Amino acid sequence: MNTASAIIILAAGSSSRLGLPKQLLQLRGKSLLRHAAETALAARPSEVLAVLGFESDRMKHELDDLPVQIVFNHRWIEGIASSIREGLSRLPADIETALIFLCDQPFVTSDHLSHLIKACTNQKPIIATGYESTAGVPACYHRQVFPELLTLTGDHGAKRIIDLDPERVTAIPFDAATLDIDTMDDYRKFVKSVR
Repeated sequence: MNTASAIIILAAGSSSRLGLPKQLLQLRGKSLLRHAAETALAARPSEVLAVLGFESDRMKHELDDLPVQIVFNHRWIEGIASSIREGLSRLPADIETALIFLCDQPFVTSDHLSHLIKACTNQKPIIATGYESTAGVPACYHRQVFPELLTLTGDHGAKRIIDLDPERVTAIPFDAATLDIDTMDDYRKFVKSVR
């Protein structure tokens, strides 16, 4: 990559709808958290950060041998926005673009993440993933958008910034991003689909 880029993996929540930590659900013998970290690393950004919160001591061991910076969000209970703010605040000063990636989107590929990062420029400051006639995460944000991301509060994620001004958003289609895991039913469907 020509410009310095970071991928921020959001993995701090308690998965209240699921009833157990989704970060530790298994995918082909690996946790979703480790799978997300390996996918992010394979996209070859300058930095990969994983924001942990709920049961962070348990989660961090999933990443022990990977070159991932672990960020602890002690305010994770406030909602996803606190993890976005925490991740952004830990970025090195030379980072030009930051991609926000959720650990429960197991079909997202490193190639897709790489395309999002490469397309994100000063002229195209938000590159989002297009699916089901919407645009959402994973999404890459140019440094000029960081101050807006830092104003997010509660359970409002980065999609809120995408929706503010569609004119500055470019969507790269990737239908597989529609699958995320919020319930055990989602997980069962996912396990069947990868057999």
